[in-house]
Amino acid sequence: MVQRYSKFMIVLHWLTAICVVVAWFLGEGGPQILKNPPTVHFAFGLAVLVLVVPRLIARLAGGAPRLDPRSAPLLQLAAKAGHAVLYAFLIAMPLSGWYAASALGIPVTVFGVTLPALTAPVQQPPGIVADLHSNGGTVFLVIAGLHGLMALYHHFVLKDDTLRRMTPA
Repeated sequence: MVQRYSKFMIVLHWLTAICVVVAWFLGEGGPQILKNPPTVHFAFGLAVLVLVVPRLIARLAGGAPRLDPRSAPLLQLAAKAGHAVLYAFLIAMPLSGWYAASALGIPVTVFGVTLPALTAPVQQPPGIVADLHSNGGTVFLVIAGLHGLMALYHHFVLKDDTLRRMTPA
């Protein structure tokens, strides 16, 4: 049984966390993005999408340690649900942003490569997907913050190794 995350998973975790926070701080909305697209926000957002693929593969291949069997069943259920929600956001946020940019007719260019549009441009506001992306970023950051707080709770209150499993040895 794996007792801690591999160095690979730890690096992916923290790189993803940094990209999420930076993308959130660089996020813009409103009509000004048509004139001045937030290309750095796009780059960090798409980096999240790129990083989540090897994370999921490694996790599904057994790269995640099992939950502490001494943990209460409700905590184990909350951990599983919380991770599922985090992974859903890690996929949905970049894709919804890419879709919203496409709907606005904004080319998504990262490191000089223009990605294909996910939908045709529309004449009216891009709609619910753009709204979900905009508001979802803040919701995602709150959920990620709760994830961090739970790790601290495990470390300082429950005094288990949950946090140590995701930090460098």
